[in-house]
Amino acid sequence: MTNPSGPTGRVAGDDSHLAEQQLSSDEILAGRFLQVRRDTVSLPDGRHTTREYVVHPGAVMIVALLDDGRVVLERQFRYPLHAVMIEFPAGKLDAGESPLACAKRELQEETGYTAREWARAGVLHPVISYSTEFIDIWFARGLTPGEQNLDSGEFLEVFSATPDELMNWCGSGLVTDAKTLAGLLWLNNMLSGAWTLEWQATQP
Repeated sequence: MTNPSGPTGRVAGDDSHLAEQQLSSDEILAGRFLQVRRDTVSLPDGRHTTREYVVHPGAVMIVALLDDGRVVLERQFRYPLHAVMIEFPAGKLDAGESPLACAKRELQEETGYTAREWARAGVLHPVISYSTEFIDIWFARGLTPGEQNLDSGEFLEVFSATPDELMNWCGSGLVTDAKTLAGLLWLNNMLSGAWTLEWQATQP
């Protein structure tokens, strides 16, 4: 098997032997937030099949670093799992909104913090088998506390933890949220110096 290379996981060369081609597309559900579609596709061997998937507008996640080295986290009830989850702050993109603008807005609305500097770490695709969702990963530092501005019907608790505490919670299974696990990967590699970030000051 050829080893993938590069940040997208793609190998050099032509991927046409793996690609599926859309033949038709039908809307199954149009919700206020999500859309579900069923496409008929042509497989690489010429056979036809269907693919059902969720169309998602995209989101951001923020790894917010306090001056004492702790990170900002949230506890929030997630209805599909009927459980309170520990997560990094995150939220969906509004129409026409840039990922950085979304990150700044979500951090302030959910936690009350504003940040002096921001850095984009990368992107993750949490459910590649059935959703178009992507999550932009942003780091924030130089935090100033302030008042939350939660959406109507949004309830969450904000707290902080050390990277080691978060690592232990992930290892024990207390934290299972995919984006938070990916955020910890970035955080640990950033702290070790293996991965670097390009910080930018917040524009006034």
